[in-house]
Amino acid sequence: MATTANPIERARTRVGDALFTKIAGSGGYEARDKIHNTPGPRWFPPGSPMRRVHGDASTFVGGLRALLLQSLHPLAMAGVAGHSGYRGDPWGRLARTSTFLAFTTFGTADDAQEMVDRVRAVHDRVRGKAADGRPYRASDPHLLRWVHVAEADSFLTAYQHFGEERLTPAEADEYVAQSGRVASALGATDVPQTTAELAACLEGYRPELEASKEALDTTHFLLKEPPLPWAVRPGYGMLAAGSVALLPDWARTELGLNRYRGARIGRMQGAVATKAVRWGLGTAESTHARPSSTSRT
Repeated sequence: MATTANPIERARTRVGDALFTKIAGSGGYEARDKIHNTPGPRWFPPGSPMRRVHGDASTFVGGLRALLLQSLHPLAMAGVAGHSGYRGDPWGRLARTSTFLAFTTFGTADDAQEMVDRVRAVHDRVRGKAADGRPYRASDPHLLRWVHVAEADSFLTAYQHFGEERLTPAEADEYVAQSGRVASALGATDVPQTTAELAACLEGYRPELEASKEALDTTHFLLKEPPLPWAVRPGYGMLAAGSVALLPDWARTELGLNRYRGARIGRMQGAVATKAVRWGLGTAESTHARPSSTSRT
């Protein structure tokens, strides 16, 4: 790690390194170097809405919101609870997810496709029955679309509230279309292409959604029992408050989170926490060209 005489910069680097290794895992720096330094065409050009949204610190809030929202689909939640080990290996799951997002957003087209192929192979093996006896398959295009719309809506919502610079309506539509390219590659069908289609698609799933036992357990785990040292839980709590505040009203009600924290206070806490993360990590679009000790995926 490079050193600097500036104590503020040293502190920023330490915080950034701690966050980065927690999120990306032990091989995060090697993956980052491959993602940003391998020559070749990319699925999404520099400065595109996809890269701006996924490269921003607001993804911390968006990712947590997505997990809470996704948990409301009983069949999707059954697959997570039965195969992902969200309690037994939460950081491993986070590292795998962040690596997938980084490769498909910033990596070469070949590396992005390879990552998609790996995930599809895993999905083909994930199948079973929910608690009510209904069968599920992780490769089901309908479930894949649900996971996608929950993620796309969450990342976009978080960015529009806490990102460095809001997207214009046209740019937001472009983000939805670009993120849909990855979802389609994974096997989702009828993927939304605009924010209006995204909102309509999300609304269309509501009859299927409910707070199952697994969903409530996941919510409790994410908000009340995060696998973090006590010293950093206050900061995580602010990110969590921001994610809950950005949930649709009906989702908060279903998950029993109406009294979690006030929406206004939650949004203020989410904004502060996102700025702190951005201070430590920067953004992927602006930092990947820095020396390896300070750049991030």
